[in-house]
Amino acid sequence: MSTPMTTRRTSLRRLVGLVLASSLLSLSVAATTHAEVIERVVAVVNDEAIFLSDLRQKAAPFLRRAMQAPTEAQRMQAVQQIYTQLLDRMIDERLILQAADEEDVTVSTSEVSTAIDNVRTQSGLEEREFWEAVRAQGFTPQQYRRDVRQQLLRLKVLNQRVRGRVNITEDDVRARYDEMAVRARREATFEAEYIRLPLPADASATDIHQAMRDAEDIRAGIESEDDFASAMDEHGGGSTGRISERDLAPELSEVLLTLEEGEVSAPVRSEASNAVFILHLVNRDLASDALPAYDDVRMDVYREMMQEAMTRQEELFLEELRRRAIIERRLEQ
Repeated sequence: MSTPMTTRRTSLRRLVGLVLASSLLSLSVAATTHAEVIERVVAVVNDEAIFLSDLRQKAAPFLRRAMQAPTEAQRMQAVQQIYTQLLDRMIDERLILQAADEEDVTVSTSEVSTAIDNVRTQSGLEEREFWEAVRAQGFTPQQYRRDVRQQLLRLKVLNQRVRGRVNITEDDVRARYDEMAVRARREATFEAEYIRLPLPADASATDIHQAMRDAEDIRAGIESEDDFASAMDEHGGGSTGRISERDLAPELSEVLLTLEEGEVSAPVRSEASNAVFILHLVNRDLASDALPAYDDVRMDVYREMMQEAMTRQEELFLEELRRRAIIERRLEQ
């Protein structure tokens, strides 16, 4: 059974990861080093060197996992993979830092301390416990502070250079919510009634056109559930019973997904059923985790869309920096 301290330490790990591990999400293995220690340049970014010692220091928190690989060949492959990915990330970080210098963007010591205090407060740990947890993750306090500073610089540069490119409107948020609603409805079960106008086995375009016109005339006369019931008795139809979206022909399920309870659809042709239908959604039972009302999740949806857009723009921004930069990788030398 987990204790409160265990829960708090687990929470701390997640929160520390929010600041540090976002740059390492793709790395599921860790690194080891050769027995000999040789200082050398592993990359040059616009005349600024990145040294092997810096790369090894970045890789240090992942050493234990790398050592768990069953064979020496696999361990060496893990080392190469993580060094390559880490070096790519360090190059991007250096480009961001250089952009920060160009834009005179700075991060003060107090800003770093405030950011760390916020993480510690969210973790629920006392200061001593917090730094113990940081060390347990393989980071010294100095490394942690440096990485927090770099993350804050990155955020400032991106807000200054990229934020203006992102514009999420209310219509955008509503459209995303509607997509979420459709997905939620696909997991629902529902009951519907239908009026069915069969088509001839080898229906011509004229036959189909006439059936659609007849269906439109019928639909025009339906203003209530009683009207629908009368039309169903007169022209033929029935009830689907309790079904799910996958139980119907796609063209019919797509229409039902857009209907609210009690609503009647326009005529729709189903090739699978060789008929024209008018549908009435009687009721829908959403899953237990049904989508909340729009106003309740509007800001959450907005923040999610903003994060996605900022991530896209960050990559575009980095591509611009890479194109303009002179980058030399020497890891394989």
